Amino acid sequence: MSRKKEVIRSLKFLLFSISAGVIELAAFSLLNELTSWSYWPCYLVALALSVLWNFTLNRRYTFQSANNVPRAMALVFAFYCVFTPLSTFLGSFLADTLGWNEYLVTILNMAANFILEYLYDRLVVFRGSIDTNSRARNK
Repeated sequence: MSRKKEVIRSLKFLLFSISAGVIELAAFSLLNELTSWSYWPCYLVALALSVLWNFTLNRRYTFQSANNVPRAMALVFAFYCVFTPLSTFLGSFLADTLGWNEYLVTILNMAANFILEYLYDRLVVFRGSIDTNSRARNK
């Protein structure tokens, strides 16, 4: 696989992650400002919306994978079974207990999520099925 192709793949992941980040921040902001909820439920709802968006776009356009969608989604779900509790508890501790700004905490969680999810998607979820969908084959 060429270096240029991997750089382009990384840039696509970055752009789709930014769009997912906009969705996450918008949902978080609406929930944080319009409800009396504490940090963690606002964060969880916003995170779930961004994950669904990000998975769908990255599977089709970034990794161009034709692998089994339920299997790929189950692997992503496994990632979030670890990431979500850790980031939720840490975020809640920082925002609710230590009084850190909720938006700063959310952005820190998003940065960690971006790095870890790219590595996990590239090395686990789509390993062996990258560039196998009809889009990739037609190029």
